[in-house]
Amino acid sequence: MNTGPIVVGIDGTPAGDRALRWAMDEAVRRQAPLHVVNAYQYEPLADWTMSTEQDARARSEALIEDAVRAASVGRLELPEVVRLPVRGPAAEALENLARDAVVLVVASHSGSRLRQVVLGSTSVHCVRHATVPVVVLPAGGAGRADEALVTEEAVR
Repeated sequence: MNTGPIVVGIDGTPAGDRALRWAMDEAVRRQAPLHVVNAYQYEPLADWTMSTEQDARARSEALIEDAVRAASVGRLELPEVVRLPVRGPAAEALENLARDAVVLVVASHSGSRLRQVVLGSTSVHCVRHATVPVVVLPAGGAGRADEALVTEEAVR
């Protein structure tokens, strides 16, 4: 059995929380470590608020901790969890951190087709550029684990 990690991207949304729960289940099933990634942006004075990169990183760390705590409730078994707050664009961070993973897990977000085309999508980027299999949890609803879309398009 491959001992590489399962990498999951979270962003504080219900969709990201679903991806984390799915990834946690898979990590337990595979007996693999789980790397929980939150990419944060920090642009000094971009919004004219007094903030430091340390503040942005602390918010990212808190988001990860809260999500992992919530996803752990009621579980009999937990995987080894590595928390990774990363500065920069989410798509590139996930692509890079998943290079040695057994699978990358992301959630798609709802939105109009125009919004997805014009603004891009982290999940679309990961499917196109990741070098490992990618699991994309569909947007909406409470969802079930068996609704995940698995693509090995990126496996070479």
